[in-house]
Amino acid sequence: MSTVWNDSTPIYRQLRDRVVAMILDGVLKQGDPLPSVRQVAGDFQINPITVSKAYQELVDDNLVEKRRGLGMYVSDGARDALLKSERERFLTEEWPALHARLARLGLSLEQLSDAARAGEKS
Repeated sequence: MSTVWNDSTPIYRQLRDRVVAMILDGVLKQGDPLPSVRQVAGDFQINPITVSKAYQELVDDNLVEKRRGLGMYVSDGARDALLKSERERFLTEEWPALHARLARLGLSLEQLSDAARAGEKS
């Protein structure tokens, strides 16, 4: 995880979003342990309460489970649940604006595919 925090979003939220990204990217798989609150707080020089708040949001969203005396672990099905919710959020919140911008610029899906293939080659 990167240690650069932006000022526009609370750090606990940024930390939560980074863990979510790690689950989506497959860096953290179901059953994997999360680093301890103390370790994350020390590594990133942030308050342990901030880390706890981020982890609690993950628990509340059923993405992480607490195992008493053992720590926090990625829940079974967390990646699938995240994919479903992130896809839904993208289609309802991000895609309409992106689609409108593509239309304004006169870009077709074929042009986007060509640009993506060119980017993969470089």
